[in-house]
Amino acid sequence: QHLNKSYNTDVPLVLMNSFNTDDDTKKILQKYSHSRVKIYTFNQSRYPRINKETLLPIAKDVSYSGENTECWYPPGHGDIYASFYNSGLLDNLIGEGKEYIFVSNIDNLGATVDLYILNHLMNPPNGKRCEFVMEVTNKTRADVKGGTLTQYENKLRLVEIAQVPKAHVDEFKSVSKFKIFNTNNLWIALSAIKRLQEKNAIDMEIIVNPKTLDGGLNVIQLETAVGAAIKSFENSLGINVPRSRFLPVKTTSDLLLVMSNLYSLNAGSLTMSEKREFPTVPLVKLGSSFTKVQDYLRRFESIPDMLELDHLTVSGDVTFGKNVSLKGTVIIIANHGDRIDIPAGALLENKIVSGNLRILDH
Repeated sequence: QHLNKSYNTDVPLVLMNSFNTDDDTKKILQKYSHSRVKIYTFNQSRYPRINKETLLPIAKDVSYSGENTECWYPPGHGDIYASFYNSGLLDNLIGEGKEYIFVSNIDNLGATVDLYILNHLMNPPNGKRCEFVMEVTNKTRADVKGGTLTQYENKLRLVEIAQVPKAHVDEFKSVSKFKIFNTNNLWIALSAIKRLQEKNAIDMEIIVNPKTLDGGLNVIQLETAVGAAIKSFENSLGINVPRSRFLPVKTTSDLLLVMSNLYSLNAGSLTMSEKREFPTVPLVKLGSSFTKVQDYLRRFESIPDMLELDHLTVSGDVTFGKNVSLKGTVIIIANHGDRIDIPAGALLENKIVSGNLRILDH
């Protein structure tokens, strides 16, 4: 909305749903029917889960209801190319004169339209346009599982941890050997997607994802990753971007960081507070009592001040009163059966709080 207003333009928002998220998304989008953004949705494919022993689909028929619900899965974000093409939306956008899509994971709150990258796409220094740009960023010890870029037979390739033989996993995780990882912020030429899709020429490695269903049945899901298609496009490029463009919220530990005073929301972009002395985020590990959003929200009367926090570990039945400040390294561990209530207004700086609310210097 901010982009369209600032540049008097009409950039649409496109959401790829699965059959699991489609209805919920439609409900939420009703709120935004009058916003200055055209919002399109399309659904990705529905694939049958495969019995690990027999290698046959576990579905009895193609219906998606009742006991058959568990039989299907969405096959990963690599499915975007085929589903976008099949939905008819790709052709519509090309017909409107659109040239590139910017793709990102929906949980990456750092993914915003970067005009420097867009300018590089439209006015390449060597005169040859890129069909595919992957934003990568420097790896820290917190990102050892992220996919990395390699060059093979004069093409860029994405290598994911799932593709690495066990004997080489530690080498793959090395911060000094593989210095960057894929943020999954991608800029892709629409005409190239159409060309490759029509030739059936998008080649992505298949990731075998073993799962155990609630009833104990072992199944496998075959999935693909959107970035793996980089080798099928011409003149691909990796661009090293600041860490601020990678801010995923996958857990309540991540959510705590973005809800805190470390960040403020400016015109749809999260920016880190200037009051924080160094630009890295604290390491936060909230225990299993905080896993579900409703439990997490119930345990914080207000979000603590975290501007000077380096590390927070919380385990067990812990609640936080209003206006708590956390600084340095704070470790709070409630023993099984005990509960710890951090009182309103408390300042914990380099403290270990354990069992029966003894507060020790760290």
